[in-house]
Amino acid sequence: MMPPIVFFGIHVSGGFACRNICRCLISSSNFLFFAVTVECIRMIQTRNLFLFAVLLALTDSQNLTPAETPPAEQSLESYYWKLYVQNNLILSELRERYKEENKFFPLPPTTPLPTNAVAAADEDHDDQCTSDKTIIEKLLSNYKSFKTPSETGVIVWIEVWVQEVNSVNEITSDFDMDIYVTELWIDTALRYEHLNPCKYNLSLNSEILDQIWKPNTVFINSKSANIHKSPFKNVFLMIYPNGTVWVNYRVQVKGPCTMDFSAFPMDQQSCHLTLESFSYNNQEVDMQWMNWTTPLSLLKKEIVLPDFVMSNYSTSLKHEIYPAGVWNELTMTFVFSRRYGWYIFQAYIPTYLTIFISWISFCLGSKMIPARTMLGVNSLLALTFQFGNIMRNLPRVSYVKALDVWMLVCLTFVFCSLLELAIIGSMGARSENQAQKQKQLEEETTRQQKGRENSTCSHMMSPSSCPSSPRICRNHVPNDVPQSFKSYGSTDPRMRKRLMLTSNTAISHAPHENRAEKVLLLDGLEETQFSQVEAKYSSMVSIKMKKQWTTEEIDQMSMIMFPGLFTVFNIIYWTYYLTVNN
Repeated sequence: MMPPIVFFGIHVSGGFACRNICRCLISSSNFLFFAVTVECIRMIQTRNLFLFAVLLALTDSQNLTPAETPPAEQSLESYYWKLYVQNNLILSELRERYKEENKFFPLPPTTPLPTNAVAAADEDHDDQCTSDKTIIEKLLSNYKSFKTPSETGVIVWIEVWVQEVNSVNEITSDFDMDIYVTELWIDTALRYEHLNPCKYNLSLNSEILDQIWKPNTVFINSKSANIHKSPFKNVFLMIYPNGTVWVNYRVQVKGPCTMDFSAFPMDQQSCHLTLESFSYNNQEVDMQWMNWTTPLSLLKKEIVLPDFVMSNYSTSLKHEIYPAGVWNELTMTFVFSRRYGWYIFQAYIPTYLTIFISWISFCLGSKMIPARTMLGVNSLLALTFQFGNIMRNLPRVSYVKALDVWMLVCLTFVFCSLLELAIIGSMGARSENQAQKQKQLEEETTRQQKGRENSTCSHMMSPSSCPSSPRICRNHVPNDVPQSFKSYGSTDPRMRKRLMLTSNTAISHAPHENRAEKVLLLDGLEETQFSQVEAKYSSMVSIKMKKQWTTEEIDQMSMIMFPGLFTVFNIIYWTYYLTVNN
């Protein structure tokens, strides 16, 4: 007698049948009915219909209560047969329920339950389901992996899930990411619905995938692509009864990016990945994005990197012509926007402070040339160092970036402040030289005037009668004198040049001491004319002096112009570069 076995079955509507199965197994030593009953349990279990059988322990068959033993008037085989028929009724009910819930993969047709025991015994083999191992062996026995599923072409549906973006590298112009790639196609050679399967999908590993036909999908523009092995090869394969093949890979791929740094650091970078069948053109393999769901999706709500954030992604389909035919290229486009907060704190704010420091020199005055020079030179060196430190980590491109524009304009402002300092310094030095020359000229003029006064007194009167101070007198000069000299001016003749009015009314310098000289005062009319000439000359000199800028005026004008122009530049700069990507 076989060892007693106890099975515990749990099901809402089939608990009675499960208990009957346990009774059969406990009280029977007939291996035929044992196999039939176990097969019933396995069919229920593998169809996911909530029947759970557990081999719990070895018990004694004599532990059955009298109520649970089969009736004495019935034969043991007829009792087992009744249990078998009852279990099949339950299975039929569950099969119908499963058909209503799973309409995509219908159950294979089964033979109706026979009306007598003899017919049921003859068709017992047909009602039993086929195990996964048997199905795989039958499918692969005559399978040709080099043969396409259809002579008219097969459609391969593609779906991609983005798990993570690892990096975006500006130096090498590429990006690295982990993705799931799903491929779905129908292979009629892998249909097994006619085999009465125990499962309505077969979950297999990569070893079976190597033995069936594949569309040979590749990333045609990738720099590298590897299937994850953690700890085994991350490949998922599922085959449905109608021949639908579902393959999923977990891949780490590195793809190229189209880098454009014109708006750096407010730039956006586009990266692309292109899928296509490497071995078959679109007449044999027509690759398409899944149209009943989103073909490209993110497994995370937002993908954020230290320098970038993924702002957009899209898919596209392109027909590429090659010498061997036309291929369908499925392209994924990822747009990454740079996070420029780091550059605001490390480049722009220090640059603002450096520019403001360079403007302090306008308030120091023209006498503080050494201090103003130190401020300007230090500002220029600080800007140069900041610019070089940031550009060190960027690729060498031949076009102008937004940060280049900013730094060059800031350098120009600091350089212009140094030019203004040079102008102030030259004007200050020139004014000092003019002041010294004017002082020397005044001293020399004073000495000459004193010498002329002494000479005039010696000619006009005796030395004893030469007055110590100028005296106003009016003398008459005869007309018969060949050359008559008249001195112009109503002021003291010692404080101005002597002028000579000849007979032909030409004005010339006074003759030297070899000529006779008299000091005369003009009459009322001549005195007025000379005053007008002198006033006109003085006004022209004053106008000419007013046209020259002083150092204080230039500093005041610089204190207004430099901040004003820098403000206008900031408005234009930030308005343009913050909206150029939109």
